[in-house]
Amino acid sequence: MTNYLGYPNEFAKEPMSTQAMVDLCKQHTMYTWTAGNAVNPLPIARADGVYLWTPDGQKILDFNAQLMSVLIGHNHPRVIAAMKRQLDELIFVYPQTATQVRARVSKLMHELIPGMQSFFFTLGGAEANENAVKMARLYTGRQKILARYRSYHGGTNLTLQLTGDPRRWPSEPGSPGILHVMDPTPYDYSFGATDEERCRNHLTYLEETIKYEGPQTIAAMVVETVTGTNGVLVPPKGWFKGLKALLDKYGILLVCDEVMAGIGRTGKMMAYEHFDVTPDLVTMAKGLTSSYFPLGAVGLSKPIHEHFQKNVYPGGLTYNSHPVGLATAEAVLRVTVDEKLVENAAKLGAVMRSEMDRLTKKHKSVKEARNLGLFGMFDLQKNSKGELMAPYNGTHPAMTKLAGFFRENGLFTFLRWASFTTNPPLCITEAQLKEGFAIIDRGLEITDAAFEG
Repeated sequence: MTNYLGYPNEFAKEPMSTQAMVDLCKQHTMYTWTAGNAVNPLPIARADGVYLWTPDGQKILDFNAQLMSVLIGHNHPRVIAAMKRQLDELIFVYPQTATQVRARVSKLMHELIPGMQSFFFTLGGAEANENAVKMARLYTGRQKILARYRSYHGGTNLTLQLTGDPRRWPSEPGSPGILHVMDPTPYDYSFGATDEERCRNHLTYLEETIKYEGPQTIAAMVVETVTGTNGVLVPPKGWFKGLKALLDKYGILLVCDEVMAGIGRTGKMMAYEHFDVTPDLVTMAKGLTSSYFPLGAVGLSKPIHEHFQKNVYPGGLTYNSHPVGLATAEAVLRVTVDEKLVENAAKLGAVMRSEMDRLTKKHKSVKEARNLGLFGMFDLQKNSKGELMAPYNGTHPAMTKLAGFFRENGLFTFLRWASFTTNPPLCITEAQLKEGFAIIDRGLEITDAAFEG
């Protein structure tokens, strides 16, 4: 007996050619952030640790942890075993139930994530940000939300309006009440030459903006603790403490989006620990399950937790607190602690910094490279004036060629405009990290050749 594809039965794993796999995916699925005719999907057959393999056997170093998300590495046996145990125990119940895994993982997260009393579980980061905004509005009784231009907060209607980069434009007009302000580090404008100047001048500008908008109308400010795809930007020294004090002055909540930066990526369990602040709400996803299963969460500080103990929270979806997702998160967090992955990110962050400095000195097309822990990005320049290799929201033939070089030479990472990322799984070794930088070293000869002098 065969099914309509001609396989012996519908569950059989019959071999399929790489081209057939790619063609069927393109014919019957939609890909993200691209036109269907333009997409060139990377065919993947299996993954393990920090490596991917194509069906034809090419080995690829995953230097972006997929979408900055597979933090413990691919195919971890402890996590897979925990997921299988949960499948045998309890696959699904609706959100208004209590389960052992929900009890265990929420207590564990309370212990690991500083300042958070409780957690509202979602299916991903965008949904977590949606709920954090709703919570902030309900808690304060205000409607406006401050966000920054160099930001990305998700692909839903509301979170695209929070987003400050061009991914927002096709969805406008969207959810009302979102106000954008410049970052402490804009693309071209400068708030000062030193951290002290940038901090002082940006917070002065921000307070004036708050006064113009009416502080009594603003519920929260949503920030990526360390900006992700828009630059891997670490805020100026003192800025976060100054920001929290400013927002507290006007009764505005601080929401930290740690979907990318959280769960060890920066060398701390949560990135806000670097800056000696505790947000009122924090969102997370990606690394929470190492992307083995869809799960996100909103962490609530004690005052907000207590508010919703007394007041109805009108939100939730069918898969809220899904048992398999929670079991995955529990196992991932245990692995993160037991295998000292946060410590490894901090330790190898220094190695990444050393490699970045070496390549910046060697290659004239490198404008700047930044990192905090294993969260890193290169900016490339096209001339000695420091002009970026590609314009804002644009491209350059050398960047296209560099992307092709990385793919052909077995390095997977994220290229955008004039930048590319260095965000490997946190389980990477020093030798594997240097393997990735050796490929980058050779690839930068392409952009050096395009340097205009």
